[in-house]
Amino acid sequence: MVGTPINGRARPAFAVVNGGNDQQHGPSSDPPSNAGSDYGVIEFTREDVEALLNEKSKRKDRFNYKERCENMADYIKRLKVCIRWFQDLEISYSLEQEKLKSSLELAQQKCMEIELLLKIKEEELNSIIVEMRRNCTSLQEKLIKEETERSVATESLVQEKEARINLERSQTALTEDLSRAQRELESSNQKISSLNEMYKRLQDYITSLQQYNGKLHSELSTAEEELKRVEKEKATVVESLTMLKGQLTLSMSSQEETTKQKDALTIEVTTLRGELQQVRDDRDRQLSQVQTLTTELAKFKDSSEKSGSELGNLTIKTSELEVKCTLQDSKIKALQEQLETAEKKLQVSDISAIETRIEFEGQQKLVNELQRRLADAEYKVIEGEKLRKSLHNTILELKGNIRVFCRVRPLLPDEGCSTEGKIISYPTSMEAAGRGIELTQSGQKHSFTFDKVFAPDASQEEVFIEISQLVQSALDGYKVCIFAYGQTGSGKTYTMMGRPGQPEEKGLIPRSLEQIFQTRQALQAQGWKYELQVSMLEIYNETIRDLLSTNKSSDAARVENGTPGSGKQYAIKHDANKNTHVSDLTVVDVQSVKEVAFLLNQAANSRSVGKTQMNEQSSRSHFVFTLRIYGVNESTDQQVQGILNLIDLAGSERLSKSGSTGDRLKETQAINKSLSSLSDVIFALAKKDDHIPFRNSKLTYLLQPCLGGDSKTLMFVNISPDQSSTGESLCSLRFASRVNACEIGTPRRHINGRTFDSRLTYC
Repeated sequence: MVGTPINGRARPAFAVVNGGNDQQHGPSSDPPSNAGSDYGVIEFTREDVEALLNEKSKRKDRFNYKERCENMADYIKRLKVCIRWFQDLEISYSLEQEKLKSSLELAQQKCMEIELLLKIKEEELNSIIVEMRRNCTSLQEKLIKEETERSVATESLVQEKEARINLERSQTALTEDLSRAQRELESSNQKISSLNEMYKRLQDYITSLQQYNGKLHSELSTAEEELKRVEKEKATVVESLTMLKGQLTLSMSSQEETTKQKDALTIEVTTLRGELQQVRDDRDRQLSQVQTLTTELAKFKDSSEKSGSELGNLTIKTSELEVKCTLQDSKIKALQEQLETAEKKLQVSDISAIETRIEFEGQQKLVNELQRRLADAEYKVIEGEKLRKSLHNTILELKGNIRVFCRVRPLLPDEGCSTEGKIISYPTSMEAAGRGIELTQSGQKHSFTFDKVFAPDASQEEVFIEISQLVQSALDGYKVCIFAYGQTGSGKTYTMMGRPGQPEEKGLIPRSLEQIFQTRQALQAQGWKYELQVSMLEIYNETIRDLLSTNKSSDAARVENGTPGSGKQYAIKHDANKNTHVSDLTVVDVQSVKEVAFLLNQAANSRSVGKTQMNEQSSRSHFVFTLRIYGVNESTDQQVQGILNLIDLAGSERLSKSGSTGDRLKETQAINKSLSSLSDVIFALAKKDDHIPFRNSKLTYLLQPCLGGDSKTLMFVNISPDQSSTGESLCSLRFASRVNACEIGTPRRHINGRTFDSRLTYC
């Protein structure tokens, strides 16, 4: 989208944006824009925008602040022109689209009007012809009656005839044009109707092919199942036939054995009879033997008869099985024929399926092409959004605005039973996506826009990614301040510190330290050496407490009594370079993340917390973590000094909801007083008053360079989605909107010499 001309507009020289006013541009037919009101119609390309962003100020005299301010104002003005051009480009696209639609409607309306005019003219010509004919007859009558005026009448008649011929010619030409237009219209309508019919026929044909293909597949599956079933029946029949044949062979073998036994018995009877005749002495004994043998013979005869009957039954069963096998063979042949026909149909359906697949692949290619175009368009939109964010951040840095991120915590289990619906929603438009938030109170919707809005499902890592570049600025030599603001129980301490014992839920402070130490290790290869110092304090009841102090007794007495006690008195001082020092504050040199984690744990154990009706572990003080960074590059002799301030403010609360009494009441009053002083400072900065009341509280006096100096400042406003916290959430969002509008000055990189001592600079 960047750098593409619209409607053939000529792109003027980029010197117009860079301050050249010697060229004059004529008016354009495109819609007016804010950018064109100062410099004429301007087109930008990606190279122009990058050149504008990477432009470095050229100044002859570095101490000429007036010239620097003018250059900076001009640079900001050109950035505004660039941003307005992007906005006007989008508006012009929409306007051109509306113009094209309106022109199309006007053309159709004109065509209809022309047709009506042609009909009206045809009727007028017909009436004129009739009238001319009447005139002709009247002239002929006059010619007969007035012979004296014959010559004059003849001349007039000739003129009238010529006029009539001309009119007839014009009528003929108009009729031909009208008929030609009607023929073209009819042909185009016929083409459209034929194309529609062809498309419908193709759709019907594809549908019928798909149905036929499905039907063939179903028939094929049923045929295959029937064939499998028949094969299984055939296998069972063959197995039963084999078993019967085996039984038959066994029966035949048993019959043969019986026959052999019968023959043997017959021989034995013959021998016995001979012996009976020969041995009459043993007649009684042999007779008993003969009787036993006779009974045995009878038994063998019975068994042989049974075997014969069984053999007959087996023969009958065998014949029946052979008949069944023949029937199964005929069925198998019929099924094979059906299978062959089904395969032929399947081949035909495969051909149609291939044709359908080819057509589908063509449609798929078209869809892929459209998806690719859509992806390209989405990529261009994303690139434009990144460029807009880059320009927005550049303008904010040049203006010195305090950036504001909004984070909404999830609903707690005891808050999820509300039946009144959600009070917080997020707009989905392109401009407000990820930056807008809407809060509903008593049926009225309040809309706010910040630099970034995090929904309840946003992880700690996603939040840290958005501020990682700001943390990197501290290593580059800038003063950086990040503080969390919101009511009690809105998730400020979770955002800054995280949840102990769960690495994936680490807060901004541990993650920032990990990034700084990792970057420190990586920059050693480039010749950079860094020294890091840490201090931590809290402001409790308008009293500064050193959280790393080894004198625990005096600090504990002050916490219990709510008074300074007899311990050290910490004084806040500002020097001429807008640096803040806290006297007698414990400063620790650190070399690793583990050392800082140990100090953070020590500070967390020393910090003042208490239980209220709104929070079991409510922070009763403002926690300030400060990391001072001093870096030197031995190869280039470059020195940088940066400061990273990470602040967890105590939560604002109402006495009617927190139920604070005694010491908790004093703490609540002190917290609300300091936060009220912070609001007074923000309102004074927003109004650009001459006097800013920084000295009204220890908190605002400590944060004076961060709010009114040359540091990069970011505020997290933490919101509770609970229905009972709607009023406090609305107040927090309004306060954050005021903070986002404050201009505190342009950030400045600190490359001065090393000045480390036991006192610590904060902002």
